[in-house]
Amino acid sequence: MAPSSPKNGILIGIAGGTGSGKTLVARRIAEDLGEKHVVVVQQDAYYKNLETLSFEERASQNFDHPDAVDLDLLVAHTKELLSGKAIEQPQYDFSIHLRTKDLVSVRPKPIVILEGILILYYAELRGLMDIKVFVDTDADIRLIRRLKRDIKKRGRSLDSVLEQYEKTVKPMHVEFVEPSKRFADIIIPEGGHNLVAVDLLATKIQSIIEEKREY
Repeated sequence: MAPSSPKNGILIGIAGGTGSGKTLVARRIAEDLGEKHVVVVQQDAYYKNLETLSFEERASQNFDHPDAVDLDLLVAHTKELLSGKAIEQPQYDFSIHLRTKDLVSVRPKPIVILEGILILYYAELRGLMDIKVFVDTDADIRLIRRLKRDIKKRGRSLDSVLEQYEKTVKPMHVEFVEPSKRFADIIIPEGGHNLVAVDLLATKIQSIIEEKREY
């Protein structure tokens, strides 16, 4: 699991399908290890900027395909955080499918958690990771969670969420997300509700920290 380039921080990659519970896993790890030691970076902040397209054109884009992510920027920011440098992170407005004008300053911390549906798909990111995690949750539970999230937090209608799920989310999960599970070092069923698995993962991260201190 050695990284492909020198770095100071520890990178934990957490992947899984939409609504699988990746964010809860990341949050619980941060709580276990101490939030002052952990920074969480979400793939969702790094969708490509589509400002040259109309709203209708943006809405029809396949956001679950690997090409939808600004991989160059995500890799660059991940490397900067791991080398101890702060980043100016973009923010994405899912209600209009655009980056906002605001940037958020993110300071480096010893442990970086990178979370998103496709992060184990990209070899450039896998090569930087000390631990690769896949959160495995039943499809029906994931769909229900996505419905609730997109309607409540992203201003979507029920019909639009279901249409997107049928046209892109599910096919892309089958083609890209689920197959990336083979790269995982650890598979966590039931996401952040699996407290035993989360505790074991936190313990493993702590052991990596101790190993680094010995060198």
